[in-house]
Amino acid sequence: MATDTLEVPTKGHWPVDPQEDVPISKDRIWIDGCFDFSHHGHAGAMLQARQLGKELLVGVHSDEDIMDNKGPTVMTLKERVSAVDACRWSTHSIPYAPYVTSLPWISHYGCQYVVHGDDITSDASGEDCYRYVKDAGRFLVVKRTPGISTTDLVGRMLLCTKGHFIKSLTDTLLGKEGSGSVEERKSIGLDMTRRITDYASDYTGLRPGAEVWNWSTSAASSGNNDNQRLNDLKKLVVGVGPHPDQRIVYVDGGFDLFSSGHIEFLRQVSMSEEERGTRNGWYDASAKQRRTEEHGEDYGPAFVIAGIHDDEVINHWKGVNYPIMNIFERSLCVLQCRYIHAVILSAPFIPTKSYLDDLPYGTPNVVYHGPTSFMPSIHDVYAAPKEMGIYCEIGDHDFQTVNASEIVQRILRSREMYEERQRRKGEKGIGEEAVRRREQMESDASRVQEERIRDAKLSD
Repeated sequence: MATDTLEVPTKGHWPVDPQEDVPISKDRIWIDGCFDFSHHGHAGAMLQARQLGKELLVGVHSDEDIMDNKGPTVMTLKERVSAVDACRWSTHSIPYAPYVTSLPWISHYGCQYVVHGDDITSDASGEDCYRYVKDAGRFLVVKRTPGISTTDLVGRMLLCTKGHFIKSLTDTLLGKEGSGSVEERKSIGLDMTRRITDYASDYTGLRPGAEVWNWSTSAASSGNNDNQRLNDLKKLVVGVGPHPDQRIVYVDGGFDLFSSGHIEFLRQVSMSEEERGTRNGWYDASAKQRRTEEHGEDYGPAFVIAGIHDDEVINHWKGVNYPIMNIFERSLCVLQCRYIHAVILSAPFIPTKSYLDDLPYGTPNVVYHGPTSFMPSIHDVYAAPKEMGIYCEIGDHDFQTVNASEIVQRILRSREMYEERQRRKGEKGIGEEAVRRREQMESDASRVQEERIRDAKLSD
């Protein structure tokens, strides 16, 4: 049997509390990883792990350990921990978890089992990162999420491909769009629908959670459709709707490469509503008791709906091959976020009054937007909610500049180190020509955006 010789922290030096050993329980599950620009594959692993227990502790490796064993990270440890904390199936994050999973670490935090996908993860010496827990009989395997990996996403960034785009999510789910035979397309559509349903589950991963709607008549990319109606709005997943007295909150965006910028914005929205609730007595003991007695459980003051734009809409405004993730992939990323209660797929770029009035839960009490815009428009996108008196802007925050474009730039700046990381894994590098092509396309897209804004100012 292999011997776990990793240094074990002493009391007072564990990265997060508790500092005392926790009794080991089969209901407490451990999962660990890099979680670098966290995608829905990571969330899928956490979902499956959460379904095996009642608590999920997520170990997050340090930047230094990942560099020594795998290569450079794209996101910082702070950003990666924020992504883990935002996942609705995560109970606790444990930063600085050892790269080679340690029995004393998982035992200290009271976890009987470690969960990992059915792929092999090795350390710098080429040995299995899970050898100690496997030898101890405390290792469980779940299915790796198909069709997504960090390597796939970086390839899309550097090769500027658009083959991942989805023209119509409705047609794709019905098997009318995509490659392969009719039977293959239908099978893929059914699997995609199942995965949307799975990711819409609640914090246990076992019960209905978020509701999912699809607006099949997407607004034109120009965003000039002022007569939007939601008569084609279809509920894809039945979940838990708003509770009595909850405020209806609407946010929208592309949510491409769902990152710390998106997550912090959504967290700030949640905090803003909680602070408002506190001022209005939502958390008073008598109010909490009344809700529990009348509805069987307590709940928060806000019901947050996220509108997600089509691939075509995002590409119209951002160019190159944005979005890096298609609308299906982005929907899974948003659905796994604990701050979201419902999703509207293919939401229009401009939320007009008619659109907002016809939302499935009624006109929202508030429409939030972040401190920056990553898709410059010649229109005031939020003119309608402003005129309706329901617009609210979240202030500056630490991650406000982190979005898909920033992540692409980080990849380009550290390309040589990333190429070495890929070579270690036996994968083919991208090459300098592809990088130069990406840089030129980014420059061309920026020029187009600047021209649009200048032309709009001249026409005013």
